[in-house]
Order: sequence, then structure tokens, then C-alpha cells
Amino acid sequence: MNPSQQRCLVEKLRTKYSVRLISEVLGFKRNLFYYHPKSDPSEAELRAEIEELALRYPKYGYRRITKLLVRMGYRVGYRRVARLMKEAHLCVSVKRVCQTTRSLETGHNWVNRVQRLEVCRADQVWVGDITYVRLNRRFVYVALLMDVFTRMIRGWKLSQHLTQSLTLKPLEEALCQSVPEIHHSDQGVQYLSSTYISTLRHHGIEISVAHRGCPWENGYAERLIRTLKEEEVYLNDYQDIHEARDRIGHFITQVYHHKRPHSALGYLTPVEFSQQNLS
Repeated sequence: MNPSQQRCLVEKLRTKYSVRLISEVLGFKRNLFYYHPKSDPSEAELRAEIEELALRYPKYGYRRITKLLVRMGYRVGYRRVARLMKEAHLCVSVKRVCQTTRSLETGHNWVNRVQRLEVCRADQVWVGDITYVRLNRRFVYVALLMDVFTRMIRGWKLSQHLTQSLTLKPLEEALCQSVPEIHHSDQGVQYLSSTYISTLRHHGIEISVAHRGCPWENGYAERLIRTLKEEEVYLNDYQDIHEARDRIGHFITQVYHHKRPHSALGYLTPVEFSQQNLS
């Protein structure tokens, strides 16, 4: 008897017998009594779930992603997941990410250097992270690089794919203006590739990395992304990547830097706080 048939039988028996009796007599697992498969998800809902899983597990292909979705309760098959991942260019991204991981410094014992650090000056610590933005029919990705002390965004890039240039390009552009003492990120492959690490070391930058599975250790970047999502992305319906890039760029340069006060900055904007600390 397959799990689906077992669940049907359980539902019939529960009207006459207790859960304990059914499980003891028939030997069914308790999760059958509480598992409720989700209804057939919409394309938008499924894309969102796939995107989040792909960001969390960048090396997973469509088969593993499908397994995760099924475990979450979705009724979905390999073909549908593969199609949606292909439309969102996640299959290409996964392949490129796997190529990047081959250049990682395997076995390196990365250290979180900012966990108990008092940040007291500009360019002492930069933090980086990646998030996604939903367009009309697909997703794009945004990489952000922020100075912790001033909350100024030193560099950012929006791209269709999770490639190395997504993080490397804004880093290179930011380094033309200033150089941090410490660079902090999670253990994403885009931040720990040999090219990215070599760029940091070439400029004498100390490398700090959050422990795997501990997103709160990259809390500064997490809060920045939440601000971007809540105050810009979720309020708009971008039709294409050009509109998304223009609107997000406007939010960063005109709103976030010049108009948005931060409680951590004494309710000054990043520009005001930076100018105050230069005088």
C-alpha cells in the first residue's frame, strides 16, 4: 500500500477509531495523520519556492530541488521543475556555480572576524550578500556590498544569472574608490571563489566568513536586503530587467543614501552620517 492509499484509509478509520489505535494496529507512522499535501501550486508560487531553494542550495539540480519540494508538500514532478528552472536560467546558473566551486580553497577554516568586533570607522568592514528580484516572468539577482559603519552601499549589480561577475564586478568598482580592512560574507561560492579571494588578498583585505547555516552572522547584509525588499522591490511590479535596474538604482542612490534615516546612525541618512564623520 503506497502512502497515498494509506492516508485515504487513515481518514476513513479516524471517524471510528483513535489515532493511537490505528497506528498500533496497522503500524502506520504518525505523520500520516498530520501530513496534508498542498494543492497544485501556481506557476508563480512554485517559481518563488524554486528560487529560494536554488539560492539556499546553489549546487542542486532539478532532481534534488524536486525532492525538496515534494518533502515540503508540493505535488510536482521533475519535468515541471526542470522547465521552470530552465526558464529562470537556474539550470545554467547551477552549472556555472559548480564550475566556480572547483576553484574554491577546499578545506580552508574560514573565521568570522566581525562577530564581536566594534565597528567604529568607515571602511573598517564591508559586508556582501545576494538576493533575488521577481520580474514579470522570471527572476534576476542583486549583489550588494555595504560599508557597515556608514551604511553606504559601496557597490551593487543586478544580473540575470548567478555568475561570478555578479559579485566580482561591484567589488572591483568599489575598490577603485576605497578599500576596506575586512570583507565579510556568507559561504556562497560567488564570495569564496579563487578569483574573488585573490582580489581581496591583492588589496590586503582580511577575509571574514559567517559559519555555514548561520545567516544571522551576516546580519548587517541581511537587514540591508530586507530594507531593499520591503521599501522598494515589494512595492513595485517590474516588467523587465531594465526597469528593475533603473528603479533599484534610483532607490539606492537617491532614497537609501540621501533620504532614508537609520536608527543605527542616530537617524541620519548614510550621506549625512558620512559627511558628519569627515568633518
